[in-house]
Amino acid sequence: MTEPTSPAPAGGFDPRTAPLAADELQGRIILVTGAGQGIGRAVALRCAQHGATVLLLGRTLRHLEAVHARITTRHGAERAAIVQFDLENALAGDYDALFAAVQERYQRLDGLLHNAGMLGQLAPIEHYDVPLWCRVMQVNVTAAFVLTQILLPLLKRSADGSIVFTASGVGRRGRAYWGAYAVSKFALEGLNEVLAAELSGITSIRVNSLNPGATRTRMRRQAYPAEDTAALAAPEDIARAYVALLGPVSRGISGGRFDAQ
Repeated sequence: MTEPTSPAPAGGFDPRTAPLAADELQGRIILVTGAGQGIGRAVALRCAQHGATVLLLGRTLRHLEAVHARITTRHGAERAAIVQFDLENALAGDYDALFAAVQERYQRLDGLLHNAGMLGQLAPIEHYDVPLWCRVMQVNVTAAFVLTQILLPLLKRSADGSIVFTASGVGRRGRAYWGAYAVSKFALEGLNEVLAAELSGITSIRVNSLNPGATRTRMRRQAYPAEDTAALAAPEDIARAYVALLGPVSRGISGGRFDAQ
């Protein structure tokens, strides 16, 4: 499959090649959604490797526990925390409780990666299941908006805050039958640009999106069950691009749309 071409990296910055120090994220508090598997897991592990304390947000406890155990075994008990959270069904009180817990323990947040997502079904708009459409939009867009809004006060306390949205090629150039998933990713690109413009010049927070490209994940297998997965990049292969956008090497870059491959 040929991925659609994305815009040129903003200001010449390219997260795929930006130099990363061994302690690139030292002392930073970073929350990763969908941290139990796939890209979220790989990025969480890479963030911890570069010195961050990682808040692992996801729905399935056993997956989060496995990532947590790996980080704490390698880097220490204070370098990871589990945040079991259901983005599809969370209510206002759940978001308020999340804010209170992060504020009480860490007082600030330096990075927020929106990685969790739902594929839904591959079907023509004419036949797309309406309740499923609403679920996909809830997880992929509305939950990202609410989580960002509720955590913004903590990000504003950071000297160098960063928000990253996981994008998609089908959210930059529409493709038939990708339905709610494609539309939700277009919406995230809009949220990325609006939020970056609103925060520019009044906070230190930068906001960018990153398209991981064809990557060996469970969601990719759902969309392309007959594909040769050996030909795809592993999540670990693209994690450095996320680290670059979450860390100081991308300071001053905001409102950009980038590719990990």
